[in-house]
Amino acid sequence: MNRLLGALFLAGSALLTGCASTITSDVTTFHAWPADLKDKSFVFAPAKEQEGSLEYSNYEQLIRAELLRLGFTDASSANAAALKVSFAYGMQSGTIVVTQPMYDPFWYGPGYPGWRGRPFGPWGPGPFYDPFWGPPMQTTAFPVFQRRLHVTIARAAGDQKLYEVTVDSEGREATLPMAMPYMVRSAFSEFPGPSGVSRHVVLKLDKAAPAAPAATLAKPTQ
Repeated sequence: MNRLLGALFLAGSALLTGCASTITSDVTTFHAWPADLKDKSFVFAPAKEQEGSLEYSNYEQLIRAELLRLGFTDASSANAAALKVSFAYGMQSGTIVVTQPMYDPFWYGPGYPGWRGRPFGPWGPGPFYDPFWGPPMQTTAFPVFQRRLHVTIARAAGDQKLYEVTVDSEGREATLPMAMPYMVRSAFSEFPGPSGVSRHVVLKLDKAAPAAPAATLAKPTQ
């Protein structure tokens, strides 16, 4: 229990300070990928509301690059494609509340002489001092943005679904375009990977790079 509380406190503190150097995504994959699939030519199949969207086109290029890296090929036409790729994306906002001590450089904690020789720290034994827990606590609320990408690969003929992956990540900034390269790379890490398993994929954040670096896999979630 103490370990869990400590982990939550550290995670909240990291978000609060805004010093994240990585992007962590929760990736869940379901697939029935044929081991003997030879024709991997594909075409994108946007939904009606996605047609003509510049944002959609940008993310389409990111997914195309990953598929080509994995040995897929662009179909010369929709009729010539063996596979069709569709995807959806979005973001919603929420609030995280973090409670942590009000640190004071003059406070030494219980059992020490304290500030200017006082045994109870700079606040003295007043109503805000607790000899068991230390300094007063402060509560801070700040926004958090939850981002999602869902990709489906199906047979062009018959619409049989072969691969579905959902990527969830969150951060303090409402920057889906910035996060999308990392989410796309996370979606196809270890492709096709285990089916029916959720795992954490951690990527180092490189603000100067136009594309995401290679993924680092954490242990699958239980």
